[in-house]
Amino acid sequence: MDHNTEKNNKVYIMGEIVTEATFSHEVYGEGFYEFYVKVMRLSGQADILPVTVSERLIKGSDLKVGSMLSAVGQFRSYNKLEGGRSRLMLTVFVRELVDPEGRNPNGIVLSGYICKPPVYRTTPFNREIADLLLAVNRAYNKSDYIPCIAWGRNARFVQNLKVGDRVALSGRIQSREYQKRLSETETVTMTAYEVSISKLAAFDEGENFDVDESFDLYALPQEVPPAQ
Repeated sequence: MDHNTEKNNKVYIMGEIVTEATFSHEVYGEGFYEFYVKVMRLSGQADILPVTVSERLIKGSDLKVGSMLSAVGQFRSYNKLEGGRSRLMLTVFVRELVDPEGRNPNGIVLSGYICKPPVYRTTPFNREIADLLLAVNRAYNKSDYIPCIAWGRNARFVQNLKVGDRVALSGRIQSREYQKRLSETETVTMTAYEVSISKLAAFDEGENFDVDESFDLYALPQEVPPAQ
């Protein structure tokens, strides 16, 4: 296992399990299950996040609806066919169950490459936002494609990044509902998952940038500060 790819994508979440575990997939005879976890923000709002856990961890723990999950893992992506079209799916892949004491309930650090031109915009209230898609290398020549959103000064910084630029960032994983139009008269409510960025840095390919030292996973703020 490539140690660097393990450091490129690190997540910690703590929250209440709100759905029953359902079978997701099997790898080399080991089954994996998916359920949803409610992670509270300081504002009182909640993010409902998909989580994937090995049957090995489920059997050894009391992971059921209403119980608390405190876990370290990675934010992973995969493609799923829906209605003949490929859709990018995201999940928190749990590697280890840990003690929750004194930890931020929702933190993520990523290091990867810009793989689509960032999109910068302003809201009707003149808040600056930029969307970017980050390709994060995984072991065995795989990559996860993680949608991220930056605010304020970070958004202004992001709009100048180019495809192929290498960045590191920290923040939290958020869920967001939106309306998708199916026809002139029909819409459906969908949920998007993305990383809300609190801290961001760009660095050269040959530069020695230690993500663990620069972005402390457990000390990250729960909320992104107001746009500046």
